[in-house]
Amino acid sequence: MRLHRRGLLTTGAAALAFTGLAQQARAAIQAVTETYVNEVEGYGPLIADPNRLLDLPEGFAYRVISQGGETMDDGLLVPGQFDGMGCFALEGSRIALVRNHELKPTSALHRNWGPGGYNQERIGGLDVARAYDTYRDGRPLPGGTTTVIYDMATGVTVSQHLSLAGTVANCAGGITPWGSWLTCEETEIRPDTANVMKSHGYVFEVPATATGLVDPVPLKAMGRFDHEAVCVDPRTGIVYQTEDKVDGLFYRFIPTTRGKLADGGRLQALAFRDARGADSSNRESRLWSVGDWREVVWIDMEDVDSPDNDLRQRGHAAGATLVSRGEGLHWGDGEMYLTATSGGPIQRGQILRYVPSRFEGTLGERLRPGRIQLFVESTDEKTMNMCDNLTVAPWGHLIVCEDNYSETLRNHLKGVTPEGKLYTLGRNAFLGNAEFCGAVFSPDGSTLFVNIQYPGITLAITGPWAAIRT
Repeated sequence: MRLHRRGLLTTGAAALAFTGLAQQARAAIQAVTETYVNEVEGYGPLIADPNRLLDLPEGFAYRVISQGGETMDDGLLVPGQFDGMGCFALEGSRIALVRNHELKPTSALHRNWGPGGYNQERIGGLDVARAYDTYRDGRPLPGGTTTVIYDMATGVTVSQHLSLAGTVANCAGGITPWGSWLTCEETEIRPDTANVMKSHGYVFEVPATATGLVDPVPLKAMGRFDHEAVCVDPRTGIVYQTEDKVDGLFYRFIPTTRGKLADGGRLQALAFRDARGADSSNRESRLWSVGDWREVVWIDMEDVDSPDNDLRQRGHAAGATLVSRGEGLHWGDGEMYLTATSGGPIQRGQILRYVPSRFEGTLGERLRPGRIQLFVESTDEKTMNMCDNLTVAPWGHLIVCEDNYSETLRNHLKGVTPEGKLYTLGRNAFLGNAEFCGAVFSPDGSTLFVNIQYPGITLAITGPWAAIRT
């Protein structure tokens, strides 16, 4: 699907064509069919977008800045399946968005095309030597990252190019304090299980200032598993990682050399100090309640590049805590937030908050351990339905992307207050494989960038952020 709305600017107010009885009729319909429930007011009710793309509160506007299938400046096409994304300040009013594409070796068989196009007609323009891996016939695999240069002052997309090639299922990731994007493969395929030449399931680093394809170096010491997101503590340089499995773990990587992850390091998994081998999901039995804190210990992981796809099982057997589909992960003010997409009694998501020890990663943490809290747990799918990527807004709220694959339910952008109360910021007009993902604020806090995975759209949202009502 091609929308051809690059530069289209629409506002919630533009859809307010209701007066008198028309307003009353709409309110009556919404009372029966509304797709969301707010715990606090937030920015007020969503207004139907006349372009049927993104519903926002009154006063907010969006601009389409990039779409799948567009021709990039390197001659390749913008790949499909947009996912996680990082935002970086450049010179002047320009920013760089480094964006993941969750494409698998079979994606070219469907409409989720890679940089070579739907029929691979442009794949010859991609230097195979710069791709991490290929199909057995020598064609580069479709996954990777693109970099979008956007001018905040003019609202114009300046350029786009492929920045990492030949990887698989690049899902989420995270920014680093040294100006790069860590992109994560959510897969564990090997040459004996798929039409590929190398094993996958790694993290790769993409500098935000790269003007072309980067060297595809797998950071193997960070573990081989179904990676989702990462988060770097700017104080210590320790990297935290989520795993998108129902029986996944929450990891941290202590690098040998701060800021140089390719030098190797030590991988560990989180465990509740007083309940080794616990399941944090509350699905089978209630282990903890919203607001509860648990002290943690970290368990050393061995054979982290195992070909057997068993890292999480070995970690759990050693006492690590299960996190049900750990996905989004983002740094806040001295703490980080992570989502467990299918956690909770109704399996519609939890948000956990981790506060590192003052002595994180050193012997001193044995006396002053880090702590993790059950911050939010969904009890109603209209309040929160399968939380995925998230970011921390400049004013301290969380902005959370919903990811439910349904032909009847909508995906929303949810806000979460510091008290853990939820409100709705946006609604996706698409159904099915149309998750929100990659939410991230511009460095000046004026713009929220977010992706719609399919058909592949990057949006810039502006509005009266300071007018939040809680």
